[in-house]
Amino acid sequence: MRAVPEGFEEVYRIQQARYPAAEAGWQPVHTVYVPADRFTAHTVAEWGDQALSLVKSHLAGPGELGEVFGVPAEIAGAVHAKVLRKLSSEPVEDLRVDFEDGYGVRPGPVEDGHVEQAVEAVAALHADGALPRRWGPRVKSFADGDPERALRTLDGFVSGVVARIGRLPAGFTVTFPKVLMEEYLGQFAGVLAGIEAGFGGRLRFEMQVEAPQTLAFLRPGLAETLGGRLAAAHFGVFDYTAAIGLPPHEQRLDHPACDHARHVMQTAFAGTGVELSDGSLAAAPASDLARDVHALWRRHAETVRHSLRHGFYQGWDMHPSHLVSRFSTVYAFHLARYEVYRERVSAWEERREAGGGVMDEPATIRTLVAALRRADAALP
Repeated sequence: MRAVPEGFEEVYRIQQARYPAAEAGWQPVHTVYVPADRFTAHTVAEWGDQALSLVKSHLAGPGELGEVFGVPAEIAGAVHAKVLRKLSSEPVEDLRVDFEDGYGVRPGPVEDGHVEQAVEAVAALHADGALPRRWGPRVKSFADGDPERALRTLDGFVSGVVARIGRLPAGFTVTFPKVLMEEYLGQFAGVLAGIEAGFGGRLRFEMQVEAPQTLAFLRPGLAETLGGRLAAAHFGVFDYTAAIGLPPHEQRLDHPACDHARHVMQTAFAGTGVELSDGSLAAAPASDLARDVHALWRRHAETVRHSLRHGFYQGWDMHPSHLVSRFSTVYAFHLARYEVYRERVSAWEERREAGGGVMDEPATIRTLVAALRRADAALP
């Protein structure tokens, strides 16, 4: 018997650290971005109420849902019921208080005041049991040349919440935008280590992929260099498409250039446990008329379906109307194939034919199992 190659153990250790292959846990289907100056303790409830009002006015029943979103009649009733239940119980799964593009540049004392306002709102939401399962701020980018402002906001936000609640409630994460230089990632990870030293816990962050320069340093092993602090990578469609020179009318999530960027993200982070999220649709209904609300819903649903087909199960929502099209499209996507997937997995486990001439490979079965778990986690 031949000896194990020299150095194998070390390479295998690196493999396990770089690609932990852990079973994915719950991941939100969306992140809601709210400018910091507009964020209050009532924001989550207001978004849910506005979305429910739109459903009651413009999506009266399963038949209309099926027509607007192209949902088959056999699952339209289940989707409609689940959307109503979701909007009533948990309209926002992941909330980001935005101090970056959605907020703009304000005088220092003004932003400090909005940090305090946001902290009070978080404390009130937590006291009411209404804080979303994921939450946190998006700070300004180091690429703006003023890291001091980003760090002041982050430190004030974290220390303020800890002072009022006694700890950081579960689900906290911070979004780090416009990462144009790889070195910024390590610097930001170091900042988080310094902040958490003051109160304990473990701080993680999500990076935004918003520029072609960022794609140049996305690679297997990047997450490992950050000591497990990188939780997710979120695609920013508008900055990215502007940076590569696309005309305004082509700044859309389903542009082939965006597909390329997302596939680079998938390649770089496959097997690492880093979650992936798509971007947003920067549009709201043109009016309260049914035709305008339905037009917005159809367009948003198209982009959500495109993301789902490409393996991006999370995206950004920027307006209460997006909650309706997000949940309707996600639930229909999972329910449409749920029973077929379940039967194929059962047939594999029982060593029998699944029917329809399907010959599943082990890798396909793993994907089917993952899809069922993802559906179970997403469906209310």
